[in-house]
Amino acid sequence: MRTVRSFVRRRGRITAAQRKALANLWPVYGLESQAPFDPEAVFGRKAALIVEIGFGDGANLAEAAEKNPQNDYLGIEVHEPGIGRLLNVLAKRGIGNVRIFPGDAVEILRDRIAEGSIDRINLFFPDPWPKKRHHKRRLVSADFAGLIASKLKSGGCFHAATDWEHYADCMAGILDACDRLRNLADSESADDIIAERSVTRFEKRGLSLGHRVRDIVFVKL
Repeated sequence: MRTVRSFVRRRGRITAAQRKALANLWPVYGLESQAPFDPEAVFGRKAALIVEIGFGDGANLAEAAEKNPQNDYLGIEVHEPGIGRLLNVLAKRGIGNVRIFPGDAVEILRDRIAEGSIDRINLFFPDPWPKKRHHKRRLVSADFAGLIASKLKSGGCFHAATDWEHYADCMAGILDACDRLRNLADSESADDIIAERSVTRFEKRGLSLGHRVRDIVFVKL
């Protein structure tokens, strides 16, 4: 049982449009069944599966899905305003290759998704929990590294981005210690993967504060 979580549920401000989307569009894009996640059944086809953890306002996820209709995308998020915004974007643009899980990514990955079934896991600008006493709340830990390694297909990759230097170093060290993952730093493969990521709202905020953005890419052996 998890006793320390990497997020805090905040009610936040939800607009009327987002609330309406949650009511009307959730049956189309949302996943709540406690049954194991079966991507072929959900999407009606066999395709590469990309998972984005904590997609925020959903801008990167929607753009990636629209540019790559050959892939299927699964977004995991705990905050309703971001989910509502993404639902509206998906419906407005007619993007059909995205589904959304609400809740704790660790629990969803652990309990709902089969081992060796994911082609890529993205984690963009997670909460860095900068105070030392809060570092235990950071999502990327040794246990998390083992979890993503078990869920990725052979040759699948984990792509993280952060504008907190200390967290980037910690993530790289933790992932390096997992014997099922290999760092693709400074490789052409990593450059191609990084180039696919759009600039997020959190990244813009970090850049405006003078922070250096770090992308970290590991592949499952």
